[in-house]
Amino acid sequence: MTEDFTESEKNGFYKAIYSRRDVRSHFVSKAIEDEKLSKILNAAHHAPSVGFSQPWNFILIKNSETKKKIKESFEKEKDRSSQLVEEPKKSKYLSFKLEGILESPVNLCVTYDPSKFGPFVIGRSSIPEAGLYSVCCAIQNLWLAARTEGIGLGWVSILSNDTLKDVLELPEHVVPVAYLCLGYVDEFAEKPDLETAGWLPRLELKDVVYFEKWNEQKNSDWDNISKLIKENLDYA
Repeated sequence: MTEDFTESEKNGFYKAIYSRRDVRSHFVSKAIEDEKLSKILNAAHHAPSVGFSQPWNFILIKNSETKKKIKESFEKEKDRSSQLVEEPKKSKYLSFKLEGILESPVNLCVTYDPSKFGPFVIGRSSIPEAGLYSVCCAIQNLWLAARTEGIGLGWVSILSNDTLKDVLELPEHVVPVAYLCLGYVDEFAEKPDLETAGWLPRLELKDVVYFEKWNEQKNSDWDNISKLIKENLDYA
């Protein structure tokens, strides 16, 4: 069997995965070249999708007034969500820089259109959410492609979808899935910001892998991989 990827290519792939970051505060004032932006979007468009439905669309946003309206929604939602947590975590949460809407040269809304190719999509009849999962695959492709091109990306999830639908004039049936900030950055942090800030720890691989059944962590058929996982096998 011939392997399609050289060791160097494999290392590049894993480097993109392990050095990808959710960027909020390191954007610099440099425009993204059209060629790079099109390559990133094309990578997203080549993601797998249920029934080959390709249910995504990408709305590129540079207009400052549009960005300001989205930023206002972020501020309102951040204040509202802060009421769900007690001190001292509330103050810590409010101190975090959690978006780069105005600082990033390009904002991008990724949407889900369940109507593409008609009501019947192979593979979606039993699990309707598979269409949304497909859009998430496109977002991951986009994120890794951006990192490979040296472009930072931040996913802003503290937003009102109703505001996004109104400001971006989305059809009623189209669902906004992700609002992303893209731009060159002065650095990619060694660790995710929230991990560095001590908000939450990174779980160990051995704590999230089960064998055959839920919560089953011992199985003779999986002894070798189980041993490697417990030894914290990691390419990072």
